[in-house]
Amino acid sequence: MTITSTIAERSAEIVEEFALFDDWFGRYEHLIEQGRDLPEIEDEYKTEDYRIRGCQSQVWMRAEDSADGTVHYKADSDALITRGLVALMIRVLDQQPADAIVSAELDFLDDIGMNEHLSSTRKNGLHAMIKQMKRYALALTN
Repeated sequence: MTITSTIAERSAEIVEEFALFDDWFGRYEHLIEQGRDLPEIEDEYKTEDYRIRGCQSQVWMRAEDSADGTVHYKADSDALITRGLVALMIRVLDQQPADAIVSAELDFLDDIGMNEHLSSTRKNGLHAMIKQMKRYALALTN
């Protein structure tokens, strides 16, 4: 992933990666590996103020605007699969312009079968993460 790549380019890269796996066991392992590679958020942000509501697991997220006009996200979770989901979303949306984040469709989640293969509680948590990321981006555009 390059910093200059677009949301669509990053999404396509993830779709290609997940297509390499023949079964969902491999895809889940890849998702967990994504989470392992995610840098931890600082402990000062592991508070209720940064916790995402609607997730079964604990998920903390923060965002800040960068000097180049993009949004930078940091996040963490106490559950491996959820941490992998957060890592995927950060791969796609980090260092993107706020208006692009707000309007992003994120169809890649359907393309890789994530919405179909997640439990309803994890799916709700994923949508809560996306909503929060877009909310942060919207706040940074105003």
